[in-house]
Amino acid sequence: MPRPHTSHRPTSPADSPSPGGSRTDRATSWLRRRLGRGVLLSYALALFLPGPGLWLRRPHTVPLGAGPAALAHPAFATAPFLLSLVLFSAGLQVPVRALGRLLRRPKALLAGIVLHLAIPLLVVPFVAALLRRTPDSDGGSGLLTAMILIVAMPVAAGATVWTGKGDGDQPTMVGLVLASTLLSPLSTPFLLATLAPLLHGGYAHALAATGPFAHGGFALTTVVLPCAAGLLCALVLPSRWLLRLCGTVVPVALAGSLVLTYVNASGALGSFLDRPRPLLIAAALAVAALVCLLSFGLGRAAARVLRLDAPVASSLVLACGMNNSSASAVLITATLPGKPQLLLPVLAYGLLQKTAASRIVNRMRHDGPVAAPTG
Repeated sequence: MPRPHTSHRPTSPADSPSPGGSRTDRATSWLRRRLGRGVLLSYALALFLPGPGLWLRRPHTVPLGAGPAALAHPAFATAPFLLSLVLFSAGLQVPVRALGRLLRRPKALLAGIVLHLAIPLLVVPFVAALLRRTPDSDGGSGLLTAMILIVAMPVAAGATVWTGKGDGDQPTMVGLVLASTLLSPLSTPFLLATLAPLLHGGYAHALAATGPFAHGGFALTTVVLPCAAGLLCALVLPSRWLLRLCGTVVPVALAGSLVLTYVNASGALGSFLDRPRPLLIAAALAVAALVCLLSFGLGRAAARVLRLDAPVASSLVLACGMNNSSASAVLITATLPGKPQLLLPVLAYGLLQKTAASRIVNRMRHDGPVAAPTG
């Protein structure tokens, strides 16, 4: 029997051919098909050639003029700029007019918002209890700090790509990305403050130091405003201009996401060859895998309890497990430059959530719709 949910996937500007079938369309398609391999290449470059990435991680000033009266630009930071570009591109591709249907039937949207706040409060204390049984002197507080900084972030904009690949409900996913992003100036500091007492030693103070930064300029200027600017362009620009803008911005943002991955990974992997720490790598992978599994699992359980149909359930599950790990890495780089080891579990989670998303998309595609309630 044919699947009834194809109408749930409105066409975004990036999916439409631009005038004349431009080279940028082909470049965008080429990058999307090879994005997974590009991420692995970025990690390999960060491991064996970290120098440029470490240089890009540092803020840089560009002097204006010469001599003692020369002015200087504010420090330019590459990672926040690239993150903003990726989120602007995501907002630009949102099928904004399709969100009206989601607002008329908001069950999945409301469930996703509640789960976005509840999952960290359930998962992190459970992981903390397990880590206290390890021989680590601080009870795994370093790994736990990184996990808190991941689960406190909004839903990853890249989750919309997986929704499209899995025939999920794109308006539901877009709504969850937007809602979690718009709430992040409030939800991120709340989660950081609530979960900080689980940490020991200097990590509690380190996490507390990121709170004001996230509450102040980071979430607003790096996450919310770029996404809102993309949405505004999608709403007000004529179709012809919007297609041209997408044709330029989308491939640049895809390439920028790979550069951002390289820059973030350089901070974590740059010194690994000089001072190998295989136990730290193994612990980071284990903890990231556990948090990832629990997050996706709770999302799947919620979808079954709510008896959502397959496309909406797929979007909800992906939103529960896919957090903006790039934003976590940028926040760590900006506020905790002396703790690059915290980037290891963040990078591990970034890889694992994409792997889990691929498996979930394939599995739910074959599961068929979840039974609808009777009566």
